[in-house]
Amino acid sequence: MTDAGTYLYKRSSIVKKELELYVHIPFCVKKCAYCDFLSGPAGEAEKAAYTEALLREIENRKEAYSSYRISTVFLGGGTPSVLTGEDTALIFSSLRENFDISGEAEITMEVNPGTVTKDKAHAWRQCGINRLSIGLQSADDRELKMLGRIHTLENFRDTWELVRRAGFRNINIDLISAIPGQTEESWERTLRTAAELGPEHLSAYSLIIEEGTPFYERYGSGEKDLCGGALPMLPDEDTERRIYQMTEAVLEEYGYHRYEISNYAKQGYECRHNLGYWERKPYLGLGLGASSLVEEQRFHNTSDMRKYMEIFGDPDLSRSLCAGAGRPGPAAAEIEVLTTEDQMEEFMFLGLRKTNGISCREFRENFGRTIEEVYGNQIRRFDGLGLMKREGDRLRLTEQGIDVSNSVFVEFMIK
Repeated sequence: MTDAGTYLYKRSSIVKKELELYVHIPFCVKKCAYCDFLSGPAGEAEKAAYTEALLREIENRKEAYSSYRISTVFLGGGTPSVLTGEDTALIFSSLRENFDISGEAEITMEVNPGTVTKDKAHAWRQCGINRLSIGLQSADDRELKMLGRIHTLENFRDTWELVRRAGFRNINIDLISAIPGQTEESWERTLRTAAELGPEHLSAYSLIIEEGTPFYERYGSGEKDLCGGALPMLPDEDTERRIYQMTEAVLEEYGYHRYEISNYAKQGYECRHNLGYWERKPYLGLGLGASSLVEEQRFHNTSDMRKYMEIFGDPDLSRSLCAGAGRPGPAAAEIEVLTTEDQMEEFMFLGLRKTNGISCREFRENFGRTIEEVYGNQIRRFDGLGLMKREGDRLRLTEQGIDVSNSVFVEFMIK
């Protein structure tokens, strides 16, 4: 290669910026009782029509993101595994045709037991999907029924064996604690059942009762169940705290380390896509309601399926609305330009979710001010309370700080 050719090659490599992709599939077999995500059951015709519209959105965004290289892709929902293998293949073919996806990209898809077949698993491998996230939630069939899940523990084991045989070697298992009626003993059984399978990653989230869900109708208003009997009680605050503390202790026995408040991994298998969220790396959301952070703008697609399909269901209209360098795109429902104060707040309350915390040097490089100038009072107070610790360049929460992390995060909102 000539010197000029070498220069141009290096220059083209330098100008490519990193971007993560999130692709939303808003379909599931049955809405879970606790779920407030943008998802629901649909027929095959509706899924196919949505897939076609999604392909047009992907094509629509090609020009605007030609200066980016994709480091991670996450297909979430909903339940992406309800799509046919053929439709999943179409989506990934379009992603590769319209975006510069790194050969080292982490490519994740969420799957649920009861929606996986051998043919689908083979198709996913052919698409280049190299990481799966399986929603077990609980190893107790009574708790699964309480959550409104469509599967049993046996169904999950069948799915686990199928995807391992298909060659997937980077798998997360999702778990939920603080389920109504759950005890410390049943949670420990769930943890050990999952960990003994040897997944590379485990996510353990505490149940949140969200408005608009059946759980909110039952527990937010104190109503009884349809059978007229008392509902199982939610674990009290002390039990929930012991459950939370148990999680890290049990998973450490199996070789997992906590790298974020609710996430555990074997060494080298931390979820790169989610780390990008916590480190405020730019990401583009594709599909119904999908959120984005690009060029310090937060925006999201419309959550109205009818409107989304009007825009991207019509080939001529979607082509005419191709935005070029305009970042938000034709389906954007809301655009927020982040101020420097917004960015500093996010740097703190997102970054402090990680167990290794944040870099004070990076704060100064990003914002031109030291972290002490902006947040000195809060840091000194939390350090004195034993909730925060400074170690060299890193500032992180202590174990006690993680226990009350939401209260800590609020104090980093600039008044």
